[in-house]
Amino acid sequence: MNHYPSTVLNLIRQIAKLPGIGEKTAERLAMHILRSPRSEAEALAKSIAQVKDRTRLCSRCFCLSDDEVCAICNHPGRNRRLLCVVEQPADMVAIEKAGAFNGVYHVLQGVLSPMDGVGPDQIRFRELVQRMVDGGIEEVVIATGTGVEGEATAAYIAEQLSGRPVRVTRIASGVPIGGDLKFVDQITLKRAMEKRHAV
Repeated sequence: MNHYPSTVLNLIRQIAKLPGIGEKTAERLAMHILRSPRSEAEALAKSIAQVKDRTRLCSRCFCLSDDEVCAICNHPGRNRRLLCVVEQPADMVAIEKAGAFNGVYHVLQGVLSPMDGVGPDQIRFRELVQRMVDGGIEEVVIATGTGVEGEATAAYIAEQLSGRPVRVTRIASGVPIGGDLKFVDQITLKRAMEKRHAV
């Protein structure tokens, strides 16, 4: 590796800092950038600079946006009475890709994790409560993960909103479509049985 010139070594080191990128992958990516046309390399560098300069959190839902208010919050066709609470922007994107939700979102930017020192003040919980105070929301759909922290966060939100005139629901979870029961973990299977419905 140290047979490369310092410019290439520096690029490899910078790429290797990205999560999930090992030294060999960083080397391969650096060689790809080196072989690609200058215009492609400049476009990559420009897009990295633009994302750092322009991307911010939406002032309403705290998802990623290039503007003060994101496209979903600004969309006139969205049901503003229906609010889906997610952990991270990627969760919102996953729900949007599924195409099954037409409301608006609230991105917590994390989950409760007392062991890591993350309480309600370290995530966007206060802003969620403020949205309830502002009114207009009839249902809050909690779509946090099903891990320990996600479940604890969902329970906390449900408890804190219980006294408010809003319906609080939790996304269903259970056996995946096409899933073979013998390969499904016990917790998922138990939840699927508890959340069974009429057919």
